Order: sequence, then structure tokens, then C-alpha cells
Amino acid sequence: MWRYILFISCFFLISWYAFQAIRTQTSVKWVFVLYWAICLAVILNFIVQLRFFTDQDNDVARFYSFGYLLILLIAQLILIVFLAAEDTYRILRAIVNFAFPSPAETWVGRRAFISKMALGLAAIPFAGLMYGIFKGRYNYKVLHHTITFDNLPDAFEGYTLTQISDFHCGSFDRYDKVKYGVDLINAQASDAIFFTGDMVNNKAVELNKWTELFSTLTAKDGVFSVLGNHDYGDYVSWDTPQKKEENLAQLISLQKQLGFQVLRNEHATIKRGGDQLDIIGVENWGKGGFKKAGDIDKALAKTTPNGFKILLSHDPSHWEMIVRDHQTHIPLTLSGHTHGMQFGIDIPGWIKWSPAKWRYPYWSGLYKEKEQHLYVNRGFGYLAYPGRLGMWPEITVITLRKAT
Repeated sequence: MWRYILFISCFFLISWYAFQAIRTQTSVKWVFVLYWAICLAVILNFIVQLRFFTDQDNDVARFYSFGYLLILLIAQLILIVFLAAEDTYRILRAIVNFAFPSPAETWVGRRAFISKMALGLAAIPFAGLMYGIFKGRYNYKVLHHTITFDNLPDAFEGYTLTQISDFHCGSFDRYDKVKYGVDLINAQASDAIFFTGDMVNNKAVELNKWTELFSTLTAKDGVFSVLGNHDYGDYVSWDTPQKKEENLAQLISLQKQLGFQVLRNEHATIKRGGDQLDIIGVENWGKGGFKKAGDIDKALAKTTPNGFKILLSHDPSHWEMIVRDHQTHIPLTLSGHTHGMQFGIDIPGWIKWSPAKWRYPYWSGLYKEKEQHLYVNRGFGYLAYPGRLGMWPEITVITLRKAT
């Protein structure tokens, strides 16, 4: 209870300070009422969702409550930065004037100007993040890449694969939009589809309403998948360990019913005449506190030593910490997990930035080190913040080429 009281107190203190910027711009009472009504509605909705609806099989309402709180707080904190800087200046100026008297300085006009500038700047992320909720989260982008390898088998020259990742089914709330994304995947007509983990947020039942749609995902050589950290049900409470195990078993069973071949520290083989690709799939392995069930040695155990290998591993930190320096050369690893933090800027040839880079050195796109490639997909769905801005949901198409 005390943590809720403390949290609400801090929220209203922030809201009150930010409100001062509005007061300098207008004295219209309905504006004041509207501001405080929005603050009250946002915090009450968030507390109710957090307190009473934490064990649901659908996260949509809870994520909306968090998203609106996040947007409001970001706008308020921008206002506070400017107001605090101006208040600090006034305090220091008053101290100097007390020690060394000088003609009085008026500050009302400066305060109004700074508040207006702060309100204008705060409106930019406010509008952007709202766009991310209502438009950006289903703004699917198909990204094409061609990667050249010295040891690609001749029969797989020009082979195409589509990578998708991080569905987070419990977040979806628009069947028509998700169907549009699935149709885009199928429209690529790739030779194989690879799903790199996080089918759900927490529970297998999140997938139930999407099984018919996702079962339409098809490719000539099949659909292959691995588990992500959210698929194990580690982030919710279970009545018994057995319930948790049953949840994972159910999720794997549902994926198999979709036609997915789930690889759990094992491999599958795609053949073209006398040539073959080894598709290696490991369970989740992530640095820090993330689950470390992935076993690359076990997954490689029955593969051809010099065969061409593609690894599916949900968390790119696995490549960074284990795969890149492994004794077995793996030409291509496909990962997801980061979502590109669902926020950032990506203008090809100019700038690619997201807060995700502060957590993950390899957070989005194609990387190459030691003649090995890593591709990090930004994900198809979303988590917590129910939107995307700049880091749009991604469908990746990769064409394999043999070096000449």
C-alpha cells in the first residue's frame, strides 16, 4: 500500500510542477480542469490495472494504461526540466543580488517565454508517442537484405528466407491489422520462414484467438521457430510449478498445430539435391538476468561439421557472448528480443539510433564480425508501451548469395 501512496504522491508532485507552465500561458479555468482531469484519469486507470488486473490472459488494457502514463510523464518531465532551470537561475540571481545589490530584474516575462517554449517542445514527443499507439504499432515494414557467403552451397544460391520475431500475441487488439501483417509475410513467397521467439507475453492461451490466422503462414521448406524469454511464463505467478510446465507444453503444442517446427537445442535440415542447410535452433539464452536454457553444443551435436549453418537464437547477446567466438563457425545468426525499444530514428545512410543501444551493442539490423553475420529483427508485435515510433514492426527478407 505504501508504495502506491508514494508513487501517487510523486506523480501529483510532478504534475503540479509541470502545471506551472500552463498557468503562465492562460487563466482559463476549463483548461486547468481539463489538465487535472486527464492527470487523475491516467493515474487512476494505471493503478487499477496494476492492482486488480495483473493476472489476465490479455494485456491490451494494461498496456494502454501504461502507455498513456508514459506519454504524460515524458511531456511533464520536459516541462519540468525547463522550469527547474529557470527557477535555479532565479534563485542564484537572488543570492547574487542579495550579496551585491543591483536594480531589480523582472522575471515574469521570461518565465512566460520559457514556459511557452517548453510546452512546444513537450508537444513533439507527446504527439509522436500518441501516433505510435494509434498508427505506428501496425505500421509493418518489409526490409530486404542480401548477404554473401564464401561457403554457401551452390544449390542455395539465391535462397530466400523471411524472419519474423516477437509476436507477443497478448498485446494484439486489431485482427484486421495483424492479418494484414501476416498477408505481407506470405506475400514475400520466401523459401522458408524463421520465427525467432516470444510468441506470447506470458501465457499460451494468448495464442488461442490467433491460431487460425497464424496457421496460414506457409513456405516451401517450412516454418521454423525457437522460444524467447517470454515464452517460458517466467514473468507471472503460477499456482504450482506443474502449471508453469503445462503452460510451456501447451505453447509448444499450439505452435506445432500451426505447422511450426519448434527447435529446442536441436537442428533441422533443408536439402537441395546433394547440398543442405542446417537450421540450428536454441532455447533462450540472454546475458544478465535472462533465462539461459540455450545449449549451442547440444544443438550442433548431430550436424555436419563443415555444413552451412543458420542459427535461430532469440537474444542477440547469445551471439555476442557465446556464438561469435564458438569453435564451430556459424555464418548466419537470426535474433530478435530488443524491439529496437519500439522507439528511435532510422534514416538509412544517415542515422540509426534508439535507447536500445544503451542496453544491447547489437540491437537492430545486420552486423558482421569474424566472417559471421548477425541479423537482429525489431519484432512484429509490441510490449508494455502499446505502440511504435520510428522502430516500426519488421518483416525481414534475406537473400543468400554465394561469393564469386
